[in-house]
Amino acid sequence: MSEKKLFLLDGMALIYRSFFAFSQNHRYNSKGLNTSAMFGFTLTLLEVLEKEKPTHIAVVFDTEAPTERHLMFPNYKANRESMPEDLSQSIPYIFEIIEAFRIPVIRMDGFEADDIIGTLAWKASKHGFETYMMTPDKDFAQLVKDNVFIYKPGRQGNGTEVLDVQKVVAKWEVETPSQVIDILALWGDAVDNIPGIPGVGEKTAKKLIQQYGSVENLIAHAHELKGSQKEKVITFSEQGLLSKKLATINTDVPMDLDEISLRLEAVDKERLEHVFKELEFKTLHQKVWGMHSARNNSKPQAVQGDLFAPPVTIDLPVPSEDQDTASPMFDSFNAQKQHYHLIADMDGFSKLYHALENGNAFCFDTETNSLDARTARLLGISFCISAGEAYYLDMNAEGAREMLSQLEPIFTSNRLKIAHNLKYDLTVLQSEDIWATPPFFDTMLAHYLLEPDKRHKMDELSRHYLQYDPISIESIIGKKGKDQLNMESIPVDQVYVYACEDADVTLRLKGVFEPMLKERELMGVFEKIEMPLIPVLATMESNGVALDKEFLMEYSHELHVDIQKLEKDIFQDAGMQFNIASPKQLGEVLFEKLKLMDKPKKTKTGQYQTNEEVLQKLAFSHEIVHKILDFRELQKLKSTYVDALPSLLASDTGRIHASFNQAVAATGRLSSNNPNLQNIPIRTEKGRNIRKAFVASSSQHVLLSADYSQIELRVIASVSEDQHMIDSFHQNLDIHTATASRVFDIPYDEVTKELRSKAKMVNFGIIYGISAFGLSERLGIPRGEAKSIIEEYFLKFPGIKTYMDESIQYARSHGFVKTMMGRRRYIPDIHSANQTVRGFAERNAINAPIQGSAADMIKLAMINVQEALIQHGLKSRLIIQVHDELLLDVPLNELEQVRTLVVDKMIMAMPLKVPVVVDSGFGKNWLEAH
Repeated sequence: MSEKKLFLLDGMALIYRSFFAFSQNHRYNSKGLNTSAMFGFTLTLLEVLEKEKPTHIAVVFDTEAPTERHLMFPNYKANRESMPEDLSQSIPYIFEIIEAFRIPVIRMDGFEADDIIGTLAWKASKHGFETYMMTPDKDFAQLVKDNVFIYKPGRQGNGTEVLDVQKVVAKWEVETPSQVIDILALWGDAVDNIPGIPGVGEKTAKKLIQQYGSVENLIAHAHELKGSQKEKVITFSEQGLLSKKLATINTDVPMDLDEISLRLEAVDKERLEHVFKELEFKTLHQKVWGMHSARNNSKPQAVQGDLFAPPVTIDLPVPSEDQDTASPMFDSFNAQKQHYHLIADMDGFSKLYHALENGNAFCFDTETNSLDARTARLLGISFCISAGEAYYLDMNAEGAREMLSQLEPIFTSNRLKIAHNLKYDLTVLQSEDIWATPPFFDTMLAHYLLEPDKRHKMDELSRHYLQYDPISIESIIGKKGKDQLNMESIPVDQVYVYACEDADVTLRLKGVFEPMLKERELMGVFEKIEMPLIPVLATMESNGVALDKEFLMEYSHELHVDIQKLEKDIFQDAGMQFNIASPKQLGEVLFEKLKLMDKPKKTKTGQYQTNEEVLQKLAFSHEIVHKILDFRELQKLKSTYVDALPSLLASDTGRIHASFNQAVAATGRLSSNNPNLQNIPIRTEKGRNIRKAFVASSSQHVLLSADYSQIELRVIASVSEDQHMIDSFHQNLDIHTATASRVFDIPYDEVTKELRSKAKMVNFGIIYGISAFGLSERLGIPRGEAKSIIEEYFLKFPGIKTYMDESIQYARSHGFVKTMMGRRRYIPDIHSANQTVRGFAERNAINAPIQGSAADMIKLAMINVQEALIQHGLKSRLIIQVHDELLLDVPLNELEQVRTLVVDKMIMAMPLKVPVVVDSGFGKNWLEAH
């Protein structure tokens, strides 16, 4: 091993990594400065210094000057998002920390940090150095050679990874690290905006380079390829060669290897103490001083040296309890601390039953062979009554079904049932004829209310709130892909600890989240809306909706004929045939051949922009544009809905069973998938026709649609208490005509269709904080006129303006806004110095209480409707909820009773200060009903 050890740190990559490592729990000092990046970067630096003990070191950065890559390809790195404000404020402090450690900072105009690191690393290897390029960036794999390594920092429980030639070759499946360049050239890089060759992903790129060795050789043998792959390699060969140049790290930057300046020196303690004091880094202060004063007279202590890495042993004094904590340290399963029991016989079951019977709450989690709860086979259930002790009932054990049936009274008792993603578990139990009843506590939905914009996966919540790293599913069944195993094939002695831990962690999370819900006054929303809604959605998913396959086949053919006719007309208008679906070819036709715009905009890859927004603006310039928009619409309708819906029919029921998700939309709205019912088009006749495919379950049933009328406008009238708007609703006036009458100062009966349309746009636009620019764009009027309309609107509806101003101010003061029921939406960018970002946050502050209140209202309506159907012993079934509409499958003999019941429950769901109107209709299919 060489005595000379050089570490070259990829500065910005490590800074970004440090900042986002704390994204779930950013650190702030008493002055409100976000210190996450400084803290994480310093910890990473300390790990290198103490664990690796380099003799030489440098931190390398880019400059703002353009590089050869930018000259070669102007759109290089063009799609990178701007740096978060908190992070940009951190950069000067990090430079000060680096300088206080007396570590050289290297940068050079015209060259990226990658090039500088590559050049110095290769030069150092010739001068007897063992060189480590410290970066999370995959591109550096091409530089690895003898004595040049990638030092990849640990993350989320994984330790530091050092990549040598052998590991790079194995990981990238190449013969030599230099071929990584060829893979990147084909694959492309969205982060750096390297285009690559369309349709070639990582796996395909590896396969092609294994076969042909290089991009150049692949292009030379492109005729050997087949189908679209052959066409794309030939068509985009120049782009592939350009991408290779862009992906190649330059190892010939004109700079010398100055060994003396790179040598590690003693820390400037006074300067470091000054910056640590300003940042309020007490523990880090202790660590640095410990490195210098306690190394020889203190026992080694294990501390966390890197973000999410295992503890490393360095010579530091133990920090006192009042000092701030270091990077998150995670516990993991310990058999001596956690007692998990496999239940496979009646003796074990008796102990489980006794524990459940004597408790007033329990947590449970089902293990199955599928993510589809409706069709999954139950493999086992884990139970946890107290933290650290859990049981797993193996459903493959002899007598397990009998044991489960004996637990039915437990599931239907008044004990609190706790789970994470409870709807899944309830659905699985229902397939075993176990119908669990409230009270419920779903930790996923609890966190959704606490942090609606965050992710709610149990593993992540465990690490964040419990500092505990659970056993990963991949450690049991393997990583995603064709080789991943099914839980059904895993021996139970490997499954039960994993399953028990899930229940144990969920119970602990409940203990964290419940006090937080109470503190933030969210228990009302949790107990009155989200928890009661779970069984409603589970039942609705189980009910499913019938589909008319014959109609879809006929409609698919009809759309195909229409598409062919449009294609023929477009070719005639263009005077040539081309691929209408190709943005490149379409752009050339519109802007080079037909010259529809003087200075057309281009994308970051140099192609003309041909998205819908661009085409809508050109709609009146040439007939071809309308036809292209129609062509796109029909193609999307055919492929996304008409041809795809039959494939979603369940084989056992012959119905579609969409999944309805409570914890996706931060607004509080439900979302759905398989299919996404919210996205079924309704603006055009062709789109609306898709609703004909959703039909009643039999000839003796009809579909009943009940839809809130203008509910968001009624909510804003109610919360703003604007008397003029409230009066209009109480007088049952058309709200848009009434608005036009006041804004344009003309009698109600004289409002024209055009003026009503303008008022309608303002009414709905105000809910979303529309600007004069936005209104002018939508109405096609001068910005000055739009500005005057908005000003007049606020003058005539002062309560609306007051509500908007007060909502923004509330968000500034509290960091969140609330719905009428108390649901919170956090607005973190409300103080942003970036006017665009802040403007978006302000619009969110206005809209979130309105949209969220409407969401709460229809959820309450669903709960009340379902309860009433059960109470009256009716056979009608809720089958769909989309936007502000409920859809039910109703026997003909129940129609009038159910119609009255549903409308009544929807009207009474949440009291407003204006009348609530529900439009209803029925028919053999959804379109008829709506």
